[in-house]
Amino acid sequence: MPPYHIVLADDHVLLRQGLKKILTGMDNLEVIGEACDGLDLLKLLNKVNPHMVILDISMPNLRGIEAIHEIKMIHPDIKVLILTMHKDKEYLYQTISAGADGYLLKEDADTELSSAINAIRRGRFYISPLLSGELADDLALIWRGKSNLLSERETLTVREREILKLIAEGRSNKDMANLLFISIRTVERHRANIMNKLKMNKTADLIKYAIHKGYI
Repeated sequence: MPPYHIVLADDHVLLRQGLKKILTGMDNLEVIGEACDGLDLLKLLNKVNPHMVILDISMPNLRGIEAIHEIKMIHPDIKVLILTMHKDKEYLYQTISAGADGYLLKEDADTELSSAINAIRRGRFYISPLLSGELADDLALIWRGKSNLLSERETLTVREREILKLIAEGRSNKDMANLLFISIRTVERHRANIMNKLKMNKTADLIKYAIHKGYI
């Protein structure tokens, strides 16, 4: 059986080295590339064709969530496993919305990494044990009609949340267009849609909202 190819993306070199060592010790797995940020990852995927990408949420230049969206648009067959320190469920829901196939906390990695990879290879969605219980509780509330989690999350699209996060970081429209590989006119349209949906007309209000929602 040919090896299962994996690409690692994390801005911490030591973490990538540690993960590579662990993965190399597993049966039939091979790390074929590494990236230090989201933009580097997208460039790498133009050269190699892995079965899975393991990446962090918090990376410079292009966050993991934005990277997921681009990967699934350009390489829909590539599986994506998020490996992160973030326990906030908002990040979990954002990655699910963006198209991730699994969400593993770094503190679970030493015991759960193999299980996460195997579950995703079998076509299942994987969630770190430390978060699965809370997610089950949220789903129960949603199906019982006692939660507005879905309506809150549907207010902004994935791309609009990406734009909002970059606005809050002080990026110009030109910067956002370059980072997200879209036109300035498209950025302006997204920005107008965000303000309209959130009923805001000042950038300062958008920044406050983004901070409150944990987008930055």
